[in-house]
Parts: sequence; C-alpha cells; structure tokens
Amino acid sequence: MRSIFAMAALMAVPVLAQPMPPEAALPERLADGERRVMIRRVMNEPTLLSVSADAEVTEAPDTLRLSAGVVTEAASADEAMSANAARMTAVVAALKAAGLGTGDIQTSSLSLSPRYRYQPNQSPERTGYQARNSVSVTTKRLGDAGKLIDALVKAGANEVNGPAFSLADPEAALNRARAAAVARARARAEVYAAAAGMTVKRIAAISEPGAEPMPIARPMMARMAAEAVSAEATPVEPGELSLAARVNVTFELDGPAAGVAVEKRKP
Repeated sequence: MRSIFAMAALMAVPVLAQPMPPEAALPERLADGERRVMIRRVMNEPTLLSVSADAEVTEAPDTLRLSAGVVTEAASADEAMSANAARMTAVVAALKAAGLGTGDIQTSSLSLSPRYRYQPNQSPERTGYQARNSVSVTTKRLGDAGKLIDALVKAGANEVNGPAFSLADPEAALNRARAAAVARARARAEVYAAAAGMTVKRIAAISEPGAEPMPIARPMMARMAAEAVSAEATPVEPGELSLAARVNVTFELDGPAAGVAVEKRKP
C-alpha cells in the first residue's frame, strides 16, 4: 500500500520520518508554518494523502435572548413572595406591552430562601427571606434589545442578564464553512502532491471531527445587574456571529511516487 500522511500545524499529530534520499528532496518551503509529509510506495496500492483544514464564516444574528428577574427581601416568606409577585407581574406586563407574545416569555427560575446573619461563636440568626423570580425572553426583534432592557428595569426588574445573539438555524452558515474547509484542504493537498511529483486524483474520505461547532457572538455578550435607568435607551449592538468547521480529508494521488520520506520544519 502506498500512503501519504500530511499534517498542518492546526492538527498536530506525530508523523514518523524516514531518511530522505538526496534525489527525492522536496522544495525548501511548501507553505507558511510547519508541514510534514511522508511518502511510502507499495506496489498495486493507491497513494493516499490525509490533510486537515478548517474555515470560518460570519453571519448576522437573527435571534435575541435575554433574562430578567426580580429579587425581593422581607421579614417573612409570605411578604417576600407577595412583593416579588407584584413586581414580577409588572415586568411581564411591560414585556407584553413592548410587543412580545406569550410564546416569547418563559419563567426560567423561581426560588425562596431564608437569609441569615453570621457572627463568630454564635448560631446563625435568621433575618428574613429572599424571593427570586426570573423570566427568559426570545425574540427576533434585535433592534429593540435596548428598549426591552429599559422597559424591564422601569417595570421593577433588578436583575438583567444578556443579551445573547444567535442564529435560529445555523446549518446553512455551517455548510458554507464546511465547503470552504474542504476547498482549503484540497488546495493544501495539491501543494503536497505537486511537491512529490504527483497530482490529486480524487477524494477518498471526508470526516468532521469533534462536537457540532457553536456560533460565537462578537463583539458583545452583555451582562448587567440593573439598579437604575438612564434617560437614553441602553445601547446594544448585535455584531456578527463567527461559525467554524474543521474537516479531515483523505485524497488519492496519481502519478509516480518514489520511495521517500520527507520532513519539513518551520525555521
């Protein structure tokens, strides 16, 4: 079996190198960075070259997510919950008044816990209760992010987390990144093949390692604890999402292959 194993610096896997005959030397540099190539010939078997490559695309987000909550404290559990319920009812009403539907708002957490005072050499003393209620918001109205945050705080929310921007269906953007990664792998394979006096014949196998890539928002993922409201709307910029894909591609090469092994290192 003839095989070529090629590794870019992005996917570092040790490759054994055999002594290189002088007549089989490759060009001094194949590309920027470290490149290693090993060629070994066995009669009547295809010559294979394995290359790893990745690519990244950017996409404008189409979904906004944020969460808001109300935290209240009182001497009794009933008082803490009652005060919390009144303020949280106003928060939900403010979201609906801003144009959000029932399906855009969901309760994400609700808790009630005692509060204690701790002093040295004394048993903890209960001082009251804390109630916490939070809702999560999902909407396509990215331009209203600042207005929504301000409306939440004005209505009584004293905790706001977000906003987080995402794609409702990232598959199309990921497919563009995958196609670009395969094209980059083929271009890299053609460099290796040409340096070895061969040509790329066909793709023998493709694999996508690791977990499903997740969109990364840039430039902002804001988190705030809201206590006061400015006279102006809170500025929020959706930015862009970066989606990346990585592929491992095995190519079958064509042409004569000398029985050589080559290792090239970055200076």
